[in-house]
Amino acid sequence: MFAQHFKGQLSAYAHGELTPADTVRVAEHLRGCLRCRREYEEIKLGIRLAESLPPAVAPRAVWDNIEAALAKQQLAGSKRPRQQDSQIQRDASPRLPRFSAFSVFSARRRAAFACLLVALCVCVFVFVVYRRSTRGAWEVTSLEGSPVVDSARIGRKGSLGVGEWLETDAASRAEVRVADIGHVEVAPDTRVRLVTSRLTEHRMELERGRISARIWAPPRLFFVNTPSAVAEDLGCAYTLEVDERGRSLLHVTSGWVAMVLDGRESMVPAGAACVTEPGAGPGTPFFEDAPERLLDALSRFDFQGGGSRALDEVLASARPRDTLTLWHLLSRVGEEDRARVYERLAVYAAPPEGVTREGVLRLERPM
Repeated sequence: MFAQHFKGQLSAYAHGELTPADTVRVAEHLRGCLRCRREYEEIKLGIRLAESLPPAVAPRAVWDNIEAALAKQQLAGSKRPRQQDSQIQRDASPRLPRFSAFSVFSARRRAAFACLLVALCVCVFVFVVYRRSTRGAWEVTSLEGSPVVDSARIGRKGSLGVGEWLETDAASRAEVRVADIGHVEVAPDTRVRLVTSRLTEHRMELERGRISARIWAPPRLFFVNTPSAVAEDLGCAYTLEVDERGRSLLHVTSGWVAMVLDGRESMVPAGAACVTEPGAGPGTPFFEDAPERLLDALSRFDFQGGGSRALDEVLASARPRDTLTLWHLLSRVGEEDRARVYERLAVYAAPPEGVTREGVLRLERPM
């Protein structure tokens, strides 16, 4: 079977013009398709170059040449011979050689101009990349009140440099432009820091409070450190909260986010959530409409040593929609309990062709 590519939708995806469903499909495809990801990187490069170029007025000579060519074309049309004299006129007409010479001359000028434009674009791009890699500042807009950057209040606009903290009080909010890949809204009573900003990685630290992020970059370019896990963006929109104890709660509204710590990973899709706690890392993801009984049992299993008894309640209350939770539990329980999780999961979602019970219970990665 031939793989389905999204070449025709990459430009719209880069500009945030797709529907949420199409955005998710393209983001997931980019994660595994090197061909489309290279194409997407070229589109993003073109966008960055276009945004970086200053507006310029074309030299007067360019317009003079265009007007002269148009005037010559119009003159030739007005002197078009009558049909009875057309053969004689064609034999005597010198217009064809002149037109060919003009075309060659124009092509040469166009080629030279194109080379000059490419060189200018490269210079501008190198300058922009160098400036951002050395300064790494992100634009900050005050949405309400008086946000503070490194103890200094900002006006309507400000900047957040690498290593600097942005803080809001109970009466202030701010929006941060994440380089060229998205926006983060900072809620009241929040403290965040810019850790890294370069072409291959953009990273923030959320110490406390809440942020809402909307990212349209390829997967795993934007990260948020919290006291209990790292949120790895996979092309999406989400909110992330951290309380005073360092406990975090992730809600995904579009696409996917991975919560990661020390090799433990929770994959969270749109409509789902995940809790993390210091010392324990990411808990098991769950859909936000999951039964209260399942959520309570899952919390005891993840963070309170609930063991098999808590797992019993999770399995008993799980719905077909909760296969997301069951799938994650496969690698988080012992061998004996893993068989029970597998049986429950297989009732709701039959294993794909080539996937065996034995392979799953051995946690073989392809399975």
